[in-house]
Amino acid sequence: MIVLRIQSPEGTKRVDVEPTASTFNLFEKVFEAFNLNSFGFALYKNRNQNEEIVSTKSKRISDYRLKHGDILYFKPINGTVLFDQPSTSVQVNDYIHVDTVVVNTNNVTGSHEDDVDSILYKTDGKIPRKRDDKFCRHNSNGCCVHCSPLEPFDESYLKEQNIKHMSFHSYIRKLTSGVDRGKFLSLEDISCRIKIGCKDHPPWPRGICSKCQPNAVTLNRQTYRHIDNAMFENSDLVERFLDYWRSTGHQRIGFLYGTYELHPDVPLGIRARVTAIYEPPQESSRDMVRIITDDRKGVVDEIAKKLGLTCVGWIFTDLLSEDVAKGTVQHIRGIESHFLTAQECIMAGNFQNMHPNSCKYASSGSFGSKFATVCVTGDSSKQVHMEGYQVTGQCMALVRDDCLLPTKDAPELGYVRESSDKQYVPDVFYKEKDLYGNEVARAARPLPVEYLLVDVPCSTPRVPLATFTRPRDNYQSFPVEARPLSSQTQDLRALAIYLAQWTDNDFLEAMSDFHVLIYIATMDALPMLPHMDELLEAIRTRDSALAARWRQSGHWATVEQLIAASEHDTNMSGQLPSADDGPMWTCTHCTYHNAANRDICEICVLPRTM
Repeated sequence: MIVLRIQSPEGTKRVDVEPTASTFNLFEKVFEAFNLNSFGFALYKNRNQNEEIVSTKSKRISDYRLKHGDILYFKPINGTVLFDQPSTSVQVNDYIHVDTVVVNTNNVTGSHEDDVDSILYKTDGKIPRKRDDKFCRHNSNGCCVHCSPLEPFDESYLKEQNIKHMSFHSYIRKLTSGVDRGKFLSLEDISCRIKIGCKDHPPWPRGICSKCQPNAVTLNRQTYRHIDNAMFENSDLVERFLDYWRSTGHQRIGFLYGTYELHPDVPLGIRARVTAIYEPPQESSRDMVRIITDDRKGVVDEIAKKLGLTCVGWIFTDLLSEDVAKGTVQHIRGIESHFLTAQECIMAGNFQNMHPNSCKYASSGSFGSKFATVCVTGDSSKQVHMEGYQVTGQCMALVRDDCLLPTKDAPELGYVRESSDKQYVPDVFYKEKDLYGNEVARAARPLPVEYLLVDVPCSTPRVPLATFTRPRDNYQSFPVEARPLSSQTQDLRALAIYLAQWTDNDFLEAMSDFHVLIYIATMDALPMLPHMDELLEAIRTRDSALAARWRQSGHWATVEQLIAASEHDTNMSGQLPSADDGPMWTCTHCTYHNAANRDICEICVLPRTM
């Protein structure tokens, strides 16, 4: 038995292995040691990463001449975003809390639908057509087959308008357009689990029967989507989110808050309007992001609810600089590589399962999800751009029932688990055309993740909108939460600097910042959430008089006293360290950008090297 040390961005861990064991066994031990949920990593014998340890059952550890005490270097592969589990090995549903009641969705279990759904059910949805002078033989008040309105699911119209997927309500309208008018329509999610309670045989793995055995799954490309566009109110939202990557080179995750509204350009379509981006606590590097326990998520959801907002999606970066002078980035995602990795599809499936779409035609009360995934990456012209997606209902079921896994070497491929004595997994197939053009079914081991994706276009309006205050020229924005940068720390001093820029008449505008509201609600010295209802109502209704009245309350007066005391303590103790003390320096070990007055890296605690 020998001990190998594994050095990673998360620290160094030790694993015990037999020299005669396979390298596949070594990778399994590293997987367990770091509590990962993906094999998307590589191991190297040296720091320069030019001698890789290949995971295979055909090679032994001794073949690489590894000795007791040797160091191996851990690196996430493919430059993709990886999502590791915390060291406590809790599941994603445990460490990302989502309130069961969100705005515009009175109950996510399905008893009440979104307001936008209620409107669309009452909308005719038919597409009007003008009189055709060539074919119509009737007067201006008549109607014939050449000018009668089209159904919202008309394939020729959708193709002509370059609409790739019909809207979900168009899909429902299609299902209810038959003779029975959808009287017996019942939407049901597929299940990949054994039905519990069958008394005809012993529990699995000792027995199974056709009654409790889940059916085999054939993956089909989903023809509809629950939302048809993700619209960011203005470009400042994304630019502010990207500031962290521009400062550090590290990737970033955020949750999108906004509303659902009618989409004017898609028949019976729904658009997610993004008004704010909340950044949860996370650890990141150039190649990975890991969300950690967020104690404030419930508070954020409550603030959003009182502002008339809900969590409509999540956003993450996958950006690698190519030429800093030109501002170009690497083009690493596309039709020849991948759009989303299998790991990201699994994460998206988890989020969508946590945000089910209430539907009156679903036997369970919910069907699918409106939750969107937005990736910020480089396009073919090497410019930063956004790509939006959802995963299919079939993918949600595979993720929910713990049947889908990522692969190590190919980010564009997933892998469906094989049945074991602990879990029965049904057969999963996908169809593709062979050399002769015939459709053939293939087992989903591995599985191209393109079968699990639905495109969702992302956009910004020509005329910018703003639910919250947009940055002003020569005004310093309030720092964004959870950013480990000394220049972007949320504290009373930062709040004092921010508020000092605004006049008394601009109080409502000053407070109309999602990040300011979150900080005030969760301050260590005086959490203000129980006393903010009047302020949040003023921001929601844009009532400056109501905001001014709240400002006169004793609770806000206490906050102003704390701000004044903080400024006094700062003046007495001297200047606080900041990036303005000189040019920031980049750590050669972990690439973190440190303030000039630090001699030790704030992240990896290694000394500054010149």
